[in-house]
Amino acid sequence: MASQVIREWSGINTFAPATQTKLFELLGKLKIENVNTLTILVMGKGGVGKSSTVNSLIGERAVSISPFQSEGTRPVMVSRSRAGFTLNVIDTPGLIEGGYINDMALNNIKSFLLNKTIDVLLYVDRLDSYRVDNLDREVVKAITDSLGKAIWNRALVVLTHAQLSPPDGLPYDEFFSKRSEALIRALRLGAGLKKHDMQGSAIPVVLVENSGRCNKNENEEKILPTGTPWISHLVQIITEVALNGSKSIVVDKKLIEGPNPNDRGKILIPIFLAFQYFFAIKPIEWAIRGDIAQESRPSWETRDTSMVSRRF
Repeated sequence: MASQVIREWSGINTFAPATQTKLFELLGKLKIENVNTLTILVMGKGGVGKSSTVNSLIGERAVSISPFQSEGTRPVMVSRSRAGFTLNVIDTPGLIEGGYINDMALNNIKSFLLNKTIDVLLYVDRLDSYRVDNLDREVVKAITDSLGKAIWNRALVVLTHAQLSPPDGLPYDEFFSKRSEALIRALRLGAGLKKHDMQGSAIPVVLVENSGRCNKNENEEKILPTGTPWISHLVQIITEVALNGSKSIVVDKKLIEGPNPNDRGKILIPIFLAFQYFFAIKPIEWAIRGDIAQESRPSWETRDTSMVSRRF
């Protein structure tokens, strides 16, 4: 990350004073725990609001967004520094194209992440997507295959487009709960997660509203329909995940490429050799020694002695 240009985090000044106060409090909490750099990886399908969430988190238009152009295939890292703390946010292209995993985008992401350390993963989707299908599981599987199951110990789900009216007259909290449960279920299936894979509690789910129509409270903070100031709440959950006791993900070549197929079974070679020695070679040696011990004289020697006796 040394080559990355790190600018002053001036965008934090654009937030409402109450939000700024909360953010500085959370950054101070991280520094107390000796966390001076935080790297956040943002992943998900295309068109779900990943780039908009990055911009909202930074407080400026750090990543270009165009609703009339398709996403690129290369990641972008935005780095900002404030009071000795550095925030790195990595925006990535959508992982689905034409109903399938975009291998080019995925390979570009893996190459970009090589030798970087990921502290938090934001898995982004939309609250107003009413269905969970096989594509969701495929995206989660692609992330897991690339970064390992442990990445989900450092993850939170972000649901964008939170400023909506639920269908069929459902209460907002109930709709959010059902949508969250369905997505978390798909995430666990796609990642193949078992209880022992997760060190902490369940993966948290956070609501986000990036549009200008987001409501505000009396303190001018952007709030959700539930009344929660969502920017400070998002940063709070990110902080909790970063400090949850699990290890950050170091993206090295071995992690990205997976185990070397040539190394498969190498650990069993000593066992096979020992088995061969004790159950094949040693029995043969014992049998040969037994035969030698049973014969006081070789058969050819006995035969020659008998022939000499008959001559005389």
